[in-house]
Amino acid sequence: MNNYFNIQNNKATRDGFGDGLYEIGSANKNVIGLCADLTDSLKMGKFKKEFPDRFVQVGIAEANMMGIAAGLTIGGKIPFTGTFANFSTGRVYDQIRQSIVYSGKNVKICASHAGLTLGEDGATHQILEDIGMMKMLPGMTVINPCDYNQTKAATMAIAELWGPVYLRFGRPSVPNFTPADQKFEIGKGILMNKGTDVTIFCTGHLVWKSLEAAQQLEEKGISAEVINIHTIKPLDIETVLDSVSVTKCVVTAEEHQINGGLGDSIAGLLSRKMPLPIEMVAVNDSFGESGKPEELMQKYGLSTVDIVNAVYRTLARKK
Repeated sequence: MNNYFNIQNNKATRDGFGDGLYEIGSANKNVIGLCADLTDSLKMGKFKKEFPDRFVQVGIAEANMMGIAAGLTIGGKIPFTGTFANFSTGRVYDQIRQSIVYSGKNVKICASHAGLTLGEDGATHQILEDIGMMKMLPGMTVINPCDYNQTKAATMAIAELWGPVYLRFGRPSVPNFTPADQKFEIGKGILMNKGTDVTIFCTGHLVWKSLEAAQQLEEKGISAEVINIHTIKPLDIETVLDSVSVTKCVVTAEEHQINGGLGDSIAGLLSRKMPLPIEMVAVNDSFGESGKPEELMQKYGLSTVDIVNAVYRTLARKK
């Protein structure tokens, strides 16, 4: 599994979305792009240029965008909506719930600039509740890929899945380390590093930091299993339980509130099936603030060191 420790380059996950949308748009004429005045930020420019008759610039009218997307599905189209994660969820929750999810519309809600790594735009834009909001909706698939390659593959894969999907990605350039030719399996976690002492379940930008933590722990004689849970919902129950049945303790790591995210999903599963010590690396019931992405990750407890320390805490509680 050590091939996952190799960085190919540094690219933003939003670039993976833009390239994936262009490729799936080239292959499937039913794919429609909709954007709320953020075409460049969402990297949808290539799709817009190549397929102008399949691109709708809605303007700063996110609620209308969701309604239009729902309507397009009735004619057999596969709409991909694009705006910031905050505007993709918090601003339009009613429209998503009522117009898309309640009737099972085949809309792909694609959300960039999620989490603290949005950086200088500050707390009003750094939504940290979106995974929780989306995973509570019945029938909604929630995906949070870790790098450029995985985001590109996920974007293409969700076009083949019937039903509403929330695809979350980010603004900054981050390590790109998963295979370029990967097959993205919705709902299937990926074993990134095999271990026996503790399992680190991670998602999004925290996957790379979890791999860094595993390397540091190995130097201390601690064997950490790292599993990339790119699909928050449906959760890969089998992979989770198979891993923790060996390691007997857990750390979760995510760029999201501690309430409602991946950690809550893992903890809920373990409380029902296999109660074990668990520590969660996430934002602790707080809004963010303006700052450099990496500085914010450190301040709010989402660094590699924070994952290592969480491992120490959960190991101390292990029977």
